[in-house]
Amino acid sequence: MVNYRWTLDLQLFSGEKTERATPKKRQEARKKGQTAKSQEVPGALILFFVFLSFMMLGGYYKSRIMHLFGSLFEQKLLMEVTSENVVTLFADLMMQGFMLLAPIFAIAVLVAVIGNYAQIGIMFTAEPLKLKMNKLNPISGFKQIFSMHSLVEFVKNVLKLVLIGFIVYSVIRREMGSIMQLASVPIDGIFSYISDVTIRLGVEIGAILAILALFDYMYKRYEHEKSLRMSKQDIKDEYKKSEGDPLVKSKIKERQRRMALQRMMQDVPRADVVITNPTHFAIALQYDGAKMEAPKVIAKGMDFVALRIKEVAKEHGVIMMENRPLARALYDRTEIGDSVPADLFQAVAEVLAYVYKLKKKV
Repeated sequence: MVNYRWTLDLQLFSGEKTERATPKKRQEARKKGQTAKSQEVPGALILFFVFLSFMMLGGYYKSRIMHLFGSLFEQKLLMEVTSENVVTLFADLMMQGFMLLAPIFAIAVLVAVIGNYAQIGIMFTAEPLKLKMNKLNPISGFKQIFSMHSLVEFVKNVLKLVLIGFIVYSVIRREMGSIMQLASVPIDGIFSYISDVTIRLGVEIGAILAILALFDYMYKRYEHEKSLRMSKQDIKDEYKKSEGDPLVKSKIKERQRRMALQRMMQDVPRADVVITNPTHFAIALQYDGAKMEAPKVIAKGMDFVALRIKEVAKEHGVIMMENRPLARALYDRTEIGDSVPADLFQAVAEVLAYVYKLKKKV
């Protein structure tokens, strides 16, 4: 007994999306603004590098603060404020504040641009800004609240609070002895110590948040890849849309062949001669000494097409000449609209001369 085994891909029926997205699907998603992006990355990096700049540019910040408050308390505290000098006063204060905050603004903008570019590159799209009514659906909104994404976000925020609390607790506990002795330290020493602890705390928190942001980006990328997954049927449908349905393409080609054949047959009556094989090949030639440098092939065919060319030629009184070598050479070496090759001029000229002689007799 012969056992036959049939293999059936159930995925085609279930539509399970297990295949990686195609480049076209990725490109379409990118145009819609659907990319793997973590909002935590720029924020964490900005926090880390801003506090790091306090350590590296501490002298600059100190000099700008001293200049701002020194000029305010020493020169402008007791000055008489009038309508003439109030604009100058506030303009000077704003300029001093801008000079103090300029490095922070520059670092924040630069790090935000680099952080976003590293994730998604350069992308301009207004698709996310469009109003979508499905976002107002309370049922879908309720589902999002209890989705896996919401659970991951909740765990992530709790983890951030726990880690930040632990870092603050560990730093305060480590510095508890120094904090208890601040009562006997001069004011400038107190400010120096507090600023040093605050900066170190900010750098440590920024570093921890940057590490969490990296894991968040990896998860966002996993989510994005999962959302783009396709079933095998999706890939087949996309291929049909991009390349065209083979059945439709074959029908189009067949129609194009019929139209080309019809146009060719319409040119046969204008031929001066049809050279035949006699049964397999037929080539229709036209020559106008005033317009052409050499005879031109206006129709050619093999077997059934050759038979149709001869029928049309016979109907319209076009002379047919049997010349097997010449017919085969013209069929193999020319296309419709081509001139006769130079090495065949002599043979074609003899045929045309004979044709013209027959026409004169008639």
